[in-house]
Amino acid sequence: MSHLSEKAPLLPATRANGQRGHGLRSSKRRVVGKLFLIAAAASIVYYGASQVGDNIMWEEEAGLCLTPACVHAASEILYNLSPQYKELDPCDDFEELVCGGWRDRHDLRADQGDAFTGTIMSENSQMLLRHILEAPYPKDSQHSYFSPMQLHTVAKSADEENFDKMKAAYDACLNEDQIKSIGAEPLLHILDKIKKAYPVSTADSHGIKDAILLLAKYGVTGLVTAGTGADDTDPDTVVVSVSAPWSFGLPSKERYEDETLVEKYRGVAVEILSVLYPGQDKKAFAGIIDLEKKLAAASPSEEDREDVTKYYNPMLIDEAAAIAPEIELGALLEGQAPANSKIERVIVMTPKYLKELSIILAATDKEVLQSYFVWKAVQSFSSYVDADAIKPYRRFVNVLAGKDPDSSPERWRTCVNHVDGGLGWILSRFFVEKAFSAEAKSFGDTIITDIKTEFSKKLNAAEWMDNDTTKKAVEKVHNIVQKIGYPTNSPDIMDPSTLENYYQSVNVSSDAFFANALSMRRFAADDEWSALGKPVDHDQWGMTVPTVNAYYNPPGNEIVFPAGIMQFPVFDIQVPAYMSYGAFGSVAGHELSHAFDSTGRHYDQNGNYTDWWSNATVDAFKEKTDCFVKQYANFTVPGPDSTPLHVNGRLTLGENIADAGGLSASFQAWKRRAGEKPNADLPGLGHFTQDQMFFVSYSNWWCGKTRKDTAINRIYTDPHAPKWARILGTMANSREFRESFQCKAKEPICQLW
Repeated sequence: MSHLSEKAPLLPATRANGQRGHGLRSSKRRVVGKLFLIAAAASIVYYGASQVGDNIMWEEEAGLCLTPACVHAASEILYNLSPQYKELDPCDDFEELVCGGWRDRHDLRADQGDAFTGTIMSENSQMLLRHILEAPYPKDSQHSYFSPMQLHTVAKSADEENFDKMKAAYDACLNEDQIKSIGAEPLLHILDKIKKAYPVSTADSHGIKDAILLLAKYGVTGLVTAGTGADDTDPDTVVVSVSAPWSFGLPSKERYEDETLVEKYRGVAVEILSVLYPGQDKKAFAGIIDLEKKLAAASPSEEDREDVTKYYNPMLIDEAAAIAPEIELGALLEGQAPANSKIERVIVMTPKYLKELSIILAATDKEVLQSYFVWKAVQSFSSYVDADAIKPYRRFVNVLAGKDPDSSPERWRTCVNHVDGGLGWILSRFFVEKAFSAEAKSFGDTIITDIKTEFSKKLNAAEWMDNDTTKKAVEKVHNIVQKIGYPTNSPDIMDPSTLENYYQSVNVSSDAFFANALSMRRFAADDEWSALGKPVDHDQWGMTVPTVNAYYNPPGNEIVFPAGIMQFPVFDIQVPAYMSYGAFGSVAGHELSHAFDSTGRHYDQNGNYTDWWSNATVDAFKEKTDCFVKQYANFTVPGPDSTPLHVNGRLTLGENIADAGGLSASFQAWKRRAGEKPNADLPGLGHFTQDQMFFVSYSNWWCGKTRKDTAINRIYTDPHAPKWARILGTMANSREFRESFQCKAKEPICQLW
């Protein structure tokens, strides 16, 4: 899976311990190191696409659908609407109209920084996955061709062994008494290794490289992060890329400008490390934060990190290594690469940072640098130990997100996520067996194909694009690969023996939680680097199946929709089609639109990073998209001192373009289908026309709440606008919405497609 250019997903991922995953610019970069948003399976149905019409056919003559599925869908919408929805002007504040009731009825738990409709989907699924993990192997299940009763003896044996491995990992995570009795001992063992890799007392010219390499093998980012992925200019070839870390400790480089916060953070680091190493000079611990501050200042802005024209800097390995000789880049990469592989060329994503890093390291005391390496490990592994010494960091991270200091998710939720993160394809196999169907996949394929057709029409109608660019753009749409539901290659999750071999190197014991986590991390790092020297594997997925998310991958020119997002209320084949087209269809259109956003436009119909648009078309694109930049920059959240903090219109540009384009394409796709086969109405919602219900369904997906501190962190780091702005901004940019609700002004504020 590409670590260079894979587009940020539909939703941001939760970052555990303030750390990002070890990968570079990809959906993995925002989803690995995750807590994956996981899907609710209870509502994914087993009815065929051909039954969609049949289930409601007899009501269509009366114009009303009264099946249980329709009554359920209607009740959920009514539950979420503002109690004053009939009095509110949808053209003035559609978000309040659709989501006012949702906010009244959903309070954030002490351990939550935010929540929205997708969170509820996720938590419903967590419950299902908990039931899977806490029940015996489902040996009598037989409803699908891949159910245990349908497997041959050898495959069934491997399937049960995979299940037992997954269950052992879950049980070890649940054993809080044992984890607490061990305390910080396994962490201290790792920290001692780090100190030996970079000793202070003896001269070791390779110490910096050795420490970075040791951390990298455990999935921890030191001073730089490196990974593999598709080469943007040759998407069938795997290349190595090197970058500044995505996080240095605080959520963003801007947070290091808050002196009050920085001093609180410094106090936490000194407190924890003084307990772990009581005999060591506290000045070195305090100096860690000064080092982080310098590194953060040298790193690029979030929008520059997302800009392929700025991060794609190919260099020969010797040329790249010369920028920061202290880290011994050639040896560092060789230490992570498979044996006998030869790295001659790398993509240096942050050359200015590497140059500054060299200067910073020359001025940094060895004891401070050693303490920095130790601190990175403490932060990264803090969730795997239960020790009083580490608790101040957990409290700090919670407060930083506006959560209760001593709060934590229910342990079983943490453990479901642990299994999904480390043995995710095994968990995916049992999720699919329990909760997905070929018929649902078929309906999803139909929606996406419809949207491709409509988006092609939009491209042909775009007068600001010249004919040659338009022709290539339409070809790109036709070339987009759509992956729906679950992977059947790399690995084939329905083949137990394949899964067994895939995870063979992951050692799991039911009584060794920390060791299990280390093994999972080591496997993830080795798995990524194992791609080097091979052609890009286009069958790989960047998200596990239960994930409530989706993504577009520019070099692969592919859109990916795990089964997790294909569930109620986003997707349901038993209710009128405007519900699924409004929510899931808009998600699909959003991902397809990424092929032509501020990043995707740089990749041609074959996924090559190249200038394939004419200058006139590029100029027109920039002029039109500048409208989106200015529009979203007017949205604000309360800042740290309660003064307005503006949304970064440039950072969020790609997502805002995709929201507008996806909504419009899906609406047109639904209208075409509804013209062929009319939809029934939902009971109790006669206040809305079917056209209006399409937009209600879209907006219902984004209903949510966010704590002030979480909202601030997202402004600095998230390429997505706040969820409420994704309703207000997208509706303001939708001619179809304005016409459906008979707004006075029919012209959209900003329009690209």
